[in-house]
Amino acid sequence: MFSMYLEVIRIRFLMMLAYRVNYYSGIIIYSINIGAYYFLWDAIYGGQVTMGGLSAGQMTTYVAISWMARAFYFNNIDREMALEIRDGKVAIEMVRPYNYLVVKVMQAFGEGIFRLLFFSVPGMVIVSFLFPIVFPQDTVTWIWYMVSLVFSFVINTQINLLTGLVAFFLLNNQGIMRAKRVVVDLFSGLILPISFYPEWARQVLEYLPFQAISYLPGMIFTGGTTGQQITTSLCVQLIWTLVLWAPIQLLWMKAKKTLIVQGG
Repeated sequence: MFSMYLEVIRIRFLMMLAYRVNYYSGIIIYSINIGAYYFLWDAIYGGQVTMGGLSAGQMTTYVAISWMARAFYFNNIDREMALEIRDGKVAIEMVRPYNYLVVKVMQAFGEGIFRLLFFSVPGMVIVSFLFPIVFPQDTVTWIWYMVSLVFSFVINTQINLLTGLVAFFLLNNQGIMRAKRVVVDLFSGLILPISFYPEWARQVLEYLPFQAISYLPGMIFTGGTTGQQITTSLCVQLIWTLVLWAPIQLLWMKAKKTLIVQGG
Protein backbone atom coordinates (compact mmCIF):
# COMPACT_ATOMS: atom_id res chain seq x y z
CA MET A 1 0.00 0.00 0.00
CA PHE A 2 2.82 2.39 0.88
CA SER A 3 4.46 1.76 -2.51
CA MET A 4 1.17 2.71 -4.14
CA TYR A 5 1.21 6.11 -2.45
CA LEU A 6 4.85 6.62 -3.41
CA GLU A 7 3.82 6.02 -7.00
CA VAL A 8 1.12 8.68 -6.62
CA ILE A 9 3.81 11.15 -5.50
CA ARG A 10 6.04 10.19 -8.44
CA ILE A 11 3.26 10.56 -11.00
CA ARG A 12 2.25 13.99 -9.73
CA PHE A 13 5.90 15.09 -9.71
CA LEU A 14 6.30 13.99 -13.35
CA MET A 15 3.08 15.76 -14.31
CA MET A 16 4.40 18.99 -12.82
CA LEU A 17 7.76 18.44 -14.53
CA ALA A 18 6.04 18.54 -17.92
CA TYR A 19 5.07 22.16 -17.26
CA ARG A 20 8.20 23.33 -15.47
CA VAL A 21 8.71 26.30 -17.83
CA ASN A 22 5.66 27.93 -16.25
CA TYR A 23 7.42 27.88 -12.89
CA TYR A 24 10.53 29.56 -14.24
CA SER A 25 8.36 32.53 -15.14
CA GLY A 26 6.77 32.22 -11.71
CA ILE A 27 10.17 32.73 -10.08
CA ILE A 28 10.41 36.10 -11.82
CA ILE A 29 6.94 37.07 -10.66
CA TYR A 30 7.68 36.05 -7.06
CA SER A 31 10.98 37.97 -7.18
CA ILE A 32 9.14 41.10 -8.27
CA ASN A 33 6.60 40.54 -5.51
CA ILE A 34 9.36 40.15 -2.91
CA GLY A 35 11.04 43.27 -4.27
CA ALA A 36 7.84 45.27 -3.84
CA TYR A 37 7.54 44.14 -0.22
CA TYR A 38 11.23 44.84 0.36
CA PHE A 39 10.93 48.50 -0.67
CA LEU A 40 7.64 48.83 1.21
CA TRP A 41 9.08 47.55 4.47
CA ASP A 42 12.29 49.53 3.96
CA ALA A 43 10.15 52.67 3.82
CA ILE A 44 8.07 51.60 6.84
CA TYR A 45 11.16 50.97 8.98
CA GLY A 46 12.58 54.34 7.97
CA GLY A 47 15.88 53.79 9.78
CA GLN A 48 14.35 52.17 12.89
CA VAL A 49 16.37 49.32 14.34
CA THR A 50 13.51 46.91 15.04
CA MET A 51 9.75 46.66 14.61
CA GLY A 52 7.53 43.84 15.78
CA GLY A 53 10.54 42.00 17.15
CA LEU A 54 12.29 41.91 13.75
CA SER A 55 15.14 44.04 12.44
CA ALA A 56 14.97 45.45 8.92
CA GLY A 57 17.33 42.70 7.72
CA GLN A 58 15.27 40.00 9.40
CA MET A 59 12.10 41.41 7.83
CA THR A 60 13.64 41.23 4.35
CA THR A 61 14.60 37.61 4.99
CA TYR A 62 11.19 36.85 6.47
CA VAL A 63 9.37 38.20 3.40
CA ALA A 64 11.58 36.30 0.98
CA ILE A 65 11.51 32.95 2.77
CA SER A 66 7.77 33.18 3.46
CA TRP A 67 6.88 33.69 -0.20
CA MET A 68 9.27 31.00 -1.39
CA ALA A 69 7.97 28.60 1.26
CA ARG A 70 4.45 29.30 0.02
CA ALA A 71 5.43 27.74 -3.29
CA PHE A 72 6.10 24.49 -1.39
CA TYR A 73 3.06 24.27 0.86
CA PHE A 74 0.56 25.75 -1.61
CA ASN A 75 -1.69 23.31 -3.49
CA ASN A 76 -5.08 23.16 -5.17
CA ILE A 77 -6.39 19.83 -3.92
CA ASP A 78 -9.56 21.51 -2.64
CA ARG A 79 -10.27 22.71 -6.17
CA GLU A 80 -9.47 19.26 -7.58
CA MET A 81 -11.81 17.63 -5.08
CA ALA A 82 -14.59 20.06 -5.94
CA LEU A 83 -14.22 19.29 -9.66
CA GLU A 84 -14.19 15.53 -9.04
CA ILE A 85 -17.31 15.80 -6.90
CA ARG A 86 -19.11 17.95 -9.45
CA ASP A 87 -18.15 15.63 -12.35
CA GLY A 88 -18.90 12.46 -10.41
CA LYS A 89 -15.34 11.15 -10.70
CA VAL A 90 -15.05 10.95 -6.93
CA ALA A 91 -17.38 7.90 -6.95
CA ILE A 92 -14.84 5.99 -9.05
CA GLU A 93 -11.97 7.13 -6.83
CA MET A 94 -13.75 5.94 -3.71
CA VAL A 95 -14.17 2.34 -4.94
CA ARG A 96 -10.48 1.98 -5.76
CA PRO A 97 -8.20 0.12 -3.30
CA TYR A 98 -6.79 3.17 -1.55
CA ASN A 99 -7.81 5.96 0.77
CA TYR A 100 -9.09 8.90 -1.29
CA LEU A 101 -7.95 11.56 1.18
CA VAL A 102 -4.47 10.06 1.55
CA VAL A 103 -4.10 10.01 -2.23
CA LYS A 104 -4.97 13.71 -2.34
CA VAL A 105 -2.34 14.43 0.31
CA MET A 106 0.27 12.44 -1.62
CA GLN A 107 -0.61 14.27 -4.84
CA ALA A 108 -0.17 17.57 -3.03
CA PHE A 109 3.15 16.36 -1.62
CA GLY A 110 4.41 15.37 -5.07
CA GLU A 111 3.51 18.83 -6.31
CA GLY A 112 5.15 20.40 -3.27
CA ILE A 113 8.43 18.54 -3.84
CA PHE A 114 8.47 19.74 -7.43
CA ARG A 115 7.83 23.34 -6.39
CA LEU A 116 10.53 23.10 -3.72
CA LEU A 117 13.19 21.85 -6.14
CA PHE A 118 12.29 23.88 -9.23
CA PHE A 119 10.77 26.99 -7.70
CA SER A 120 11.62 27.68 -4.07
CA VAL A 121 15.32 26.73 -4.07
CA PRO A 122 16.34 28.42 -7.36
CA GLY A 123 14.04 31.34 -6.56
CA MET A 124 15.68 31.87 -3.18
CA VAL A 125 19.14 31.77 -4.77
CA ILE A 126 18.16 34.41 -7.31
CA VAL A 127 16.50 36.63 -4.71
CA SER A 128 19.58 36.41 -2.46
CA PHE A 129 21.58 38.17 -5.18
CA LEU A 130 19.02 40.95 -5.45
CA PHE A 131 18.19 41.67 -1.81
CA PRO A 132 20.09 41.44 1.52
CA ILE A 133 18.88 38.00 2.59
CA VAL A 134 20.49 36.59 5.75
CA PHE A 135 20.60 32.79 5.84
CA PRO A 136 20.92 30.80 9.11
CA GLN A 137 24.53 30.11 9.96
CA ASP A 138 24.06 26.86 11.89
CA THR A 139 22.83 23.50 10.67
CA VAL A 140 20.46 23.01 13.60
CA THR A 141 18.37 26.03 12.60
CA TRP A 142 18.12 24.70 9.06
CA ILE A 143 16.94 21.32 10.38
CA TRP A 144 14.30 22.86 12.64
CA TYR A 145 13.13 25.07 9.83
CA MET A 146 12.71 22.13 7.44
CA VAL A 147 10.75 20.23 10.09
CA SER A 148 8.57 23.29 10.64
CA LEU A 149 8.10 23.68 6.88
CA VAL A 150 6.83 20.10 6.59
CA PHE A 151 4.32 20.84 9.35
CA SER A 152 3.21 23.96 7.49
CA PHE A 153 2.59 21.86 4.38
CA VAL A 154 0.56 19.32 6.34
CA ILE A 155 -1.57 21.95 8.10
CA ASN A 156 -2.24 23.91 4.91
CA THR A 157 -3.15 20.67 3.13
CA GLN A 158 -5.51 19.70 5.95
CA ILE A 159 -7.28 23.05 5.63
CA ASN A 160 -7.59 22.42 1.89
CA LEU A 161 -9.03 18.97 2.59
CA LEU A 162 -11.67 20.52 4.83
CA THR A 163 -12.53 23.08 2.15
CA GLY A 164 -12.70 20.37 -0.50
CA LEU A 165 -14.93 18.14 1.63
CA VAL A 166 -17.44 20.97 1.98
CA ALA A 167 -18.16 20.48 -1.73
CA PHE A 168 -19.89 17.18 -0.86
CA PHE A 169 -22.57 19.18 0.91
CA LEU A 170 -22.68 22.49 -0.99
CA LEU A 171 -21.78 21.09 -4.45
CA ASN A 172 -20.39 24.53 -5.33
CA ASN A 173 -17.79 25.81 -2.89
CA GLN A 174 -16.00 28.32 -5.12
CA GLY A 175 -16.75 31.21 -2.78
CA ILE A 176 -15.46 29.33 0.23
CA MET A 177 -12.23 28.41 -1.58
CA ARG A 178 -11.58 32.04 -2.56
CA ALA A 179 -12.31 33.22 0.99
CA LYS A 180 -10.07 30.48 2.41
CA ARG A 181 -7.14 31.58 0.26
CA VAL A 182 -7.46 35.19 1.42
CA VAL A 183 -7.81 34.18 5.07
CA VAL A 184 -4.79 31.85 4.95
CA ASP A 185 -2.53 34.42 3.26
CA LEU A 186 -3.61 37.17 5.67
CA PHE A 187 -3.75 35.33 8.99
CA SER A 188 -0.82 32.99 8.40
CA GLY A 189 1.64 35.88 8.55
CA LEU A 190 2.52 35.75 4.86
CA ILE A 191 1.43 39.33 4.13
CA LEU A 192 1.98 40.73 7.62
CA PRO A 193 3.90 39.00 10.44
CA ILE A 194 1.68 38.10 13.38
CA SER A 195 3.87 40.17 15.72
CA PHE A 196 2.73 43.32 13.90
CA TYR A 197 -0.95 42.72 14.69
CA PRO A 198 -2.61 44.46 17.67
CA GLU A 199 -2.40 42.56 20.94
CA TRP A 200 -6.05 41.48 20.86
CA ALA A 201 -5.66 40.16 17.30
CA ARG A 202 -2.52 38.21 18.23
CA GLN A 203 -4.36 36.59 21.11
CA VAL A 204 -7.16 35.51 18.75
CA LEU A 205 -4.76 34.18 16.12
CA GLU A 206 -2.95 32.09 18.73
CA TYR A 207 -6.10 29.95 18.91
CA LEU A 208 -6.23 29.48 15.13
CA PRO A 209 -4.06 27.19 12.97
CA PHE A 210 -3.06 29.79 10.38
CA GLN A 211 0.08 31.08 12.16
CA ALA A 212 1.49 27.54 11.95
CA ILE A 213 1.56 27.78 8.14
CA SER A 214 3.85 30.73 7.47
CA TYR A 215 4.65 32.78 10.57
CA LEU A 216 6.19 30.09 12.81
CA PRO A 217 8.52 28.64 10.12
CA GLY A 218 9.50 32.14 8.97
CA MET A 219 10.41 33.22 12.50
CA ILE A 220 12.58 30.13 12.96
CA PHE A 221 14.44 30.83 9.71
CA THR A 222 15.07 34.51 10.49
CA GLY A 223 16.21 33.90 14.05
CA GLY A 224 13.20 35.70 15.48
CA THR A 225 12.44 32.45 17.33
CA THR A 226 15.29 30.76 19.20
CA GLY A 227 15.99 28.15 21.85
CA GLN A 228 12.95 26.90 23.76
CA GLN A 229 10.71 29.04 21.56
CA ILE A 230 11.52 26.79 18.59
CA THR A 231 10.36 23.73 20.53
CA THR A 232 7.18 25.57 21.49
CA SER A 233 6.52 26.54 17.86
CA LEU A 234 6.99 22.95 16.67
CA CYS A 235 4.69 21.70 19.42
CA VAL A 236 2.02 24.18 18.31
CA GLN A 237 2.32 22.89 14.76
CA LEU A 238 2.17 19.27 15.92
CA ILE A 239 -0.93 19.94 18.01
CA TRP A 240 -2.73 21.58 15.08
CA THR A 241 -1.72 18.70 12.81
CA LEU A 242 -3.43 16.29 15.21
CA VAL A 243 -6.43 18.50 15.97
CA LEU A 244 -7.33 19.14 12.32
CA TRP A 245 -7.57 15.45 11.50
CA ALA A 246 -10.66 15.12 13.73
CA PRO A 247 -12.99 17.37 11.69
CA ILE A 248 -11.52 15.94 8.47
CA GLN A 249 -12.45 12.38 9.49
CA LEU A 250 -15.87 13.52 10.72
CA LEU A 251 -16.66 15.33 7.46
CA TRP A 252 -15.31 12.42 5.43
CA MET A 253 -17.63 9.94 7.14
CA LYS A 254 -20.61 12.22 6.57
CA ALA A 255 -19.50 12.93 2.99
CA LYS A 256 -19.44 9.22 2.10
CA LYS A 257 -22.99 8.85 3.37
CA THR A 258 -24.06 11.93 1.42
CA LEU A 259 -22.52 10.54 -1.76
CA ILE A 260 -24.42 7.27 -1.31
CA VAL A 261 -27.72 9.15 -0.97
CA GLN A 262 -27.01 11.20 -4.09
CA GLY A 263 -26.05 8.07 -6.02
CA GLY A 264 -29.29 6.41 -4.99
